[in-house]
Amino acid sequence: MAATETRARAKYIRIAPRKVRLVVDLIRGKRIQEAFAILKMTPRGASPVVDKVLRSAVANAQNNHNMDVNRLYVKEIWVDPGPTLKRYHPRAQGRAYSIMKRTSHITVVVAEK
Repeated sequence: MAATETRARAKYIRIAPRKVRLVVDLIRGKRIQEAFAILKMTPRGASPVVDKVLRSAVANAQNNHNMDVNRLYVKEIWVDPGPTLKRYHPRAQGRAYSIMKRTSHITVVVAEK
């Protein structure tokens, strides 16, 4: 990681990675102000979580590395799967269906242009 970029991570988020990736793909490569506007208007459950991680990355850039907020853009953003919580739902005749409650790790890297 170069000195002109900084990152933030949110781990063990209780949203499936597949759902978070739909939101993350919308803001990859965008300027910070545009990314916040997109996240604000996106009607998905993962939008507030991604917004919070992005705000954390911007705060890290501003406070820890003295970067100019107006020149920042989303350089990289990705979602990794976290551990899956395994639950079981009782069904007829003594059977059980498994329910996989998936978790996500979201990583945001912002850099100056």
